[in-house]
Amino acid sequence: MFTVYIQIICCNSTIVCLIVIHKNLHEPMYIFIPPLCTSSSTDLSCLFQFFIFYSLGCSEFLLLAAMSYDRYVSICKPLQYPTIMRKTNICILLVLAWFVAACHIAIPTILSAETKLCNFTCKGIVCNNAIYELHCVRSNIISVYGVVALVDLIILPFLFIIFTYTKILIIAYRSGREVRRKAAETCLPHLMVLISFSCLSVYDIVIARVESSFPKTARLIMTLQTIVYHSLFNPLIYGLKMKEISKHLNRLFCPARII
Repeated sequence: MFTVYIQIICCNSTIVCLIVIHKNLHEPMYIFIPPLCTSSSTDLSCLFQFFIFYSLGCSEFLLLAAMSYDRYVSICKPLQYPTIMRKTNICILLVLAWFVAACHIAIPTILSAETKLCNFTCKGIVCNNAIYELHCVRSNIISVYGVVALVDLIILPFLFIIFTYTKILIIAYRSGREVRRKAAETCLPHLMVLISFSCLSVYDIVIARVESSFPKTARLIMTLQTIVYHSLFNPLIYGLKMKEISKHLNRLFCPARII
């Protein structure tokens, strides 16, 4: 686990450093990638870990929605792109993604801190939704608010992403080969990350409902997938599938091959 964690830190840090160092990567489609690469788990007190785990996780859906909007403007409204996707607007989107997610997750975290516990052994390897099983009585307020947060932070951003990519596909289909190539090159990595993260998020949501009926071994494997797989998947996809980042990676690790 320590080795894998070091790999996660190194892979994500490499992508972040490349984007920070190289000015040709200071574009909206690349600027949203470093925040995605910072999504990793912490190992402090349980409620703080719960807050960090879900605030970063939910901000990822909001960041993916911002990235899909960037691609939509770039492909569907290219003449308006410099005006719409200014640095100020990008900074606002980044701050909102983190702030909105943090505010939403802070409420169930505070409510959980004030809830009486009847069990002090968490079944998971991280403090995720499994902490609700420690409560003496399942709080109706937390359950209802959980649905609200689910809609605000996951379902609505997901629907927005589907809408924008549908519009992109329609425009790309009606346009020439160059537009279709650009759409495939820049949108495919985002869609792969979205599908991967959505599947893992569905598991995390479901596991809070089925409680102890879920096999212990399967729970352990899926939780490891949530923590490890996605953290490694992000830098690999963006590093290998996005042309400009891949080019800088080749120069960094294989300088002898560069002519």
